[in-house]
Amino acid sequence: MTREIIKLSKISKKFVGGRKNITVLKNINLKINRGELVSLTGPSGSGKSTLLHIIALLDQPTSGEVFFKKKSFSKSKDKERDLVRRKGISIIYQQNNLLSDFTALENVTIPLVNNGHEWNKATEKATKILSSVNLSKRLDHFPSELSGGEQQRVAVARALITEPDLILADEPTGSLDRKTANEIFSLLRKLKSKNRAMLYATHNRELSDRADYKLNIIDGNITKKS
Repeated sequence: MTREIIKLSKISKKFVGGRKNITVLKNINLKINRGELVSLTGPSGSGKSTLLHIIALLDQPTSGEVFFKKKSFSKSKDKERDLVRRKGISIIYQQNNLLSDFTALENVTIPLVNNGHEWNKATEKATKILSSVNLSKRLDHFPSELSGGEQQRVAVARALITEPDLILADEPTGSLDRKTANEIFSLLRKLKSKNRAMLYATHNRELSDRADYKLNIIDGNITKKS
């Protein structure tokens, strides 16, 4: 099993609008391996979300190559990228994006069913994962009946259910109070595994310092700090 999960080679991203060309990322080179918990920091508008979207194969760079498990996806088709995202990459957003008409259990079950698993077996696995994030008594509750912290725990469980190689989190604690944010981050640390990599964007210096190492974006360039 290769240790390398993500490799970016000379990645640049420009946005064209009106008379202006805005370069958000400039010649980014980066490698993330299995077992690593990495934070991504930088001012608002520095390109953190853009970088995460490129790593998640949701957006294409203007130039450069994106490798996932040593395979280049720079010229891949949408169908191929969709398959990798369904099985190999999970994303946790600040606004947890839970489906409001479905219970916590159903929200976590759906990604497995989308990957072809039978509903009853998928539900069994979802129940175990929700129990592991201390939500065994909230399985049948809808998102509107859960606290912000509980909703984000459901989002974490949903990200784990497909056993992805890579978990990306975009400000996963940004809308939570300090105590709940620390609880969610402690959960992410607990879920750290030698078989997967985790990369999270955050404005919270205290949480960013708890990663194995930090990546910082300023003026389109990235630096690495241990």
